[in-house]
Amino acid sequence: MNQRAPAPAATDTGSQAVSAMFGRIVRWYDPLNRLLSLGLDQGWRILLARAALLHLQDEPSPRLLDLAAGTLDVSLALHKLCPQGHVTAMDFCQPMLEKGRAKLHTPELQHAIDTAVADARRLPLADASFHAVTMAFGIRNITPRSQALQEMYRVLLPGGRACILEFGSGRQRIWSGIYNIYLNRILPLMGRLFSGDGAYSYLARTICNFPTADVLADELRAAGFARVYYLPLTSGIVCLHVAEKA
Repeated sequence: MNQRAPAPAATDTGSQAVSAMFGRIVRWYDPLNRLLSLGLDQGWRILLARAALLHLQDEPSPRLLDLAAGTLDVSLALHKLCPQGHVTAMDFCQPMLEKGRAKLHTPELQHAIDTAVADARRLPLADASFHAVTMAFGIRNITPRSQALQEMYRVLLPGGRACILEFGSGRQRIWSGIYNIYLNRILPLMGRLFSGDGAYSYLARTICNFPTADVLADELRAAGFARVYYLPLTSGIVCLHVAEKA
């Protein structure tokens, strides 16, 4: 399998700390995702992949970019739904990508999905080179978000689509506040029990501090995207954001 040369590593301390944190929990990342989402996370990712591919039915060999690709669940969903396409999967945490590459069991998958370590704020990619860009549960870990959104816009072809899957803001009460209790108490506790790491306390904080879907939609428009909308999933626990490049 071909692997692109990595982009220069992020030099800011915050990004390095987040990358190291994900590297520490990589062993538990997939099973905890399934457990803590009650198995819903895979369905959310499939909806993300479908949204990204919706405008590409007649494209013979679409080029797809999966950012914050982690252990490649979205990349694999993209390939399953669009086997004629080619997926470039990028993440700034190398251990996560290594875990994901272990899922590429066949020569077909190894040919269809390339991986590279890269910072979403500084992509080593040409302008207007992809038909669609996806990102699942990654944008809230990037500071400033505006740089990553501008990079998504830059690498998309005209008419291309960026699709972002992200948790709704923990500032909003969901299920009469039950979800908020889950975020603040249960999620960090379960993370510590299974991974022995405080990473899930960090993840809960990022969800609680994340802006509303309307704010993220405004940020996508500010990055240059023309048609922008979002779909709340599971009572707004997760939002699927779609933005199209004119």
